[in-house]
Amino acid sequence: MAFITRLFMRSMSSSSTTMASAKKILVKHMKVIGGGLMGTSIAQVAAATDHTVVLVNQTEDILAKSRKGIEESLQKVAKKKSAENLKGADKFVAKTLSSISTRMDAASMVHSIDLVVEAIVENLQMTNELFKRLGKFAVEHTLFASNTSSLQVTSLANSTTRQDQFAGLHFLNPVPLMKLVEVIKTPMTSQKTFESLLDLSKALGKHPVACKDTPGFIMNHLLVPYLIEAVRLYERGDMSKEDVNTAMKLGAGYPMGPFECLDYVRLDTTKFILDGWHEMDSKNPLFQPSPSLNKLVAENKFGEKTGDEHYKYK
Repeated sequence: MAFITRLFMRSMSSSSTTMASAKKILVKHMKVIGGGLMGTSIAQVAAATDHTVVLVNQTEDILAKSRKGIEESLQKVAKKKSAENLKGADKFVAKTLSSISTRMDAASMVHSIDLVVEAIVENLQMTNELFKRLGKFAVEHTLFASNTSSLQVTSLANSTTRQDQFAGLHFLNPVPLMKLVEVIKTPMTSQKTFESLLDLSKALGKHPVACKDTPGFIMNHLLVPYLIEAVRLYERGDMSKEDVNTAMKLGAGYPMGPFECLDYVRLDTTKFILDGWHEMDSKNPLFQPSPSLNKLVAENKFGEKTGDEHYKYK
């Protein structure tokens, strides 16, 4: 009797798991909105893992540059993967590019999409307006996700009528190389949506981690205060930038020091994140503005991308 009971319970458990899995959304068709570095990189990784992608931006010029950037990046990947098989490398690039189409209208083709990923500028009003518009055209099962690194995902979800189908999906730069994806679950995100995005992250070859909707999620919540504290050490005249970088590389084993990291991620990006957090919680000592960072950004000195690094690296 006990044996039969165990078989019955095991069967019921298996059936429940199968039913739960069947309810999840299998994402195969994606729309990525934003033709900048993050948007094009997300599109590339999705297309390279057998997903069809519609990449959206407002101008043909940017879309042409995005496509060219994806092709060049794919050629580098293919060269590493298939150094001795040039035909195989060319086939991989061609196949991946064939899975990416481009559009200038964010609402176009949204009826056939499983997931929309937003990767535009970090502006709450613009992003809310985008999702509000998309909600009018997307089919019932379509999931919405934002790649934001600083905005509150819950606030974005509230701009739509599908809060249960909305989550954060935060990729790290450079997307083709970085394995981590933060999947942010708001209080309204359904378990079905959350698990569907976990599954997608794995299908993209990434390692997902679960986060609540807290400022900066995991990575930036720890990283940005660390970077700003390094700046404050320098502002107080406690030590040089070079010595701070060297200490963290040799002492903590980090691949780059905090000032190198700031220059890489852009000073304006770091300032934008910090300003947003300060606005949400002005009394938090970790979120206080940095005078020297503000000065550099005001002078349009953004770091490595504009050739205005804290100092020149050899």
